[in-house]
Amino acid sequence: MRLDKYLVHANIGTRKEVKELIRKSRIKVNGVIVKKDDLKIDEKQDTVLFDDEEVIYQKYVYYMLNKPQGVVSATTDRKDKTVLECFDIPLKDDVFPVGRLDKDTEGLLLISNDGALAHRLLSLKYHVDKKYYVKCEKEVTTEMIASLEDVIKLKDETYQPGKVERIGVDEIYLTIQEGKFHQVKRMLHYVGNEVTYLKRVQFGSLKLDEKLRPGEWRSLTKEEIVELGGQL
Repeated sequence: MRLDKYLVHANIGTRKEVKELIRKSRIKVNGVIVKKDDLKIDEKQDTVLFDDEEVIYQKYVYYMLNKPQGVVSATTDRKDKTVLECFDIPLKDDVFPVGRLDKDTEGLLLISNDGALAHRLLSLKYHVDKKYYVKCEKEVTTEMIASLEDVIKLKDETYQPGKVERIGVDEIYLTIQEGKFHQVKRMLHYVGNEVTYLKRVQFGSLKLDEKLRPGEWRSLTKEEIVELGGQL
């Protein structure tokens, strides 16, 4: 693996930042100062130091992305920009979005290469909550809320009850566990309303960092990783 890529994956900085660190002689490999950012290293055998402190390579990575509208929750797409293209660092080859948000939906999306964690978060048997901020076309009535909090049976799909928190005349938080295709939009349509804006604000224990603007990302903290069930 290239040295600059190794340092980025270890959260030392962006690609530009680690290149600057290498240029300033702040990086050593096996005790020797290096000047080439494209130096090939063995992440299992070589010892990398940053300001004389060992850099620990991360097998698993966890990123929080505030997904913007207009990008698709995929690793590759022939037509549209993908969520991975929102990152300004070289990503590991095996990272992927954990779950999906519709192209026109914003909000919290976990990007990782931890397949076991992804399975636990997405499997229905683990009952993981997904919380959305929903802006509606018209008032969300008490009757609509009652219907959203009951089983909804469509011709081609059945949705388990959601949890609703009213925050405005036409605004609610809706928490579901299934996350089926267009589920929130179809649930609101079923009760006689329409979604005009949709944003996921929480996924399991992970809450969207409101400091992140659409399209921005950050690494998860150790506490967030542990609480979510990831591996340090």
